[in-house]
Amino acid sequence: MERRRQAGYGIPAICLHWLIAGLVLALIGIGFAMRRTEIDPVLQFSLYQWHKSVGLCVLVLAALRETLWLFAPHPQPVAGLGPIERQASWTTHVLLALLCLLVPLSGWAVVSTSTLGMPTLLFDVLIVPALPLPRSAAGEAFWSLVHAAAAYLLAALAALHAAAALYHHYIRRDAVLLRMLGRMPATDPRTGGHGGGTGDGTGGRMRR
Repeated sequence: MERRRQAGYGIPAICLHWLIAGLVLALIGIGFAMRRTEIDPVLQFSLYQWHKSVGLCVLVLAALRETLWLFAPHPQPVAGLGPIERQASWTTHVLLALLCLLVPLSGWAVVSTSTLGMPTLLFDVLIVPALPLPRSAAGEAFWSLVHAAAAYLLAALAALHAAAALYHHYIRRDAVLLRMLGRMPATDPRTGGHGGGTGDGTGGRMRR
């Protein structure tokens, strides 16, 4: 059965997208800061705990987003995109979705296999149990490598994703970015795409 289509993204999908994006940026910043050797050990411990807490939030929100993606109607492809662009977009979105699950899961695995046995305090309130993995130096090293590689790949793909969105908005002037902002150009019922440009760079009257 063919999946139902809609013109743009729904409010839940838009909110999850931007919330996860903001949290991922926070994770990158905290991740770099907590690795600095010259910072105060107490502050470093706190940053590690916040890094783990935010990562677990990303894991939960990413799982919710992928569940929503499985059952909610998908938006129609933006008019004017060729088959190669559509395939590249789909591949990038799938990789980003998987990495938003793999990065926090592998980070959780690092903590769970660490021989230090340090607890994970969710926002300094709740103790998060470790995954059922054996604690060993080899296991910690393996999951640390997976976590770092996946995190750098996620950062690179996120940057590429953002650059592509800005390219479509400012150069192609299509609805790729607008529909993730909850704004869509007026549609042309004959083509299913947005109306022609008005000369002001907006692509026609916007509807909220």
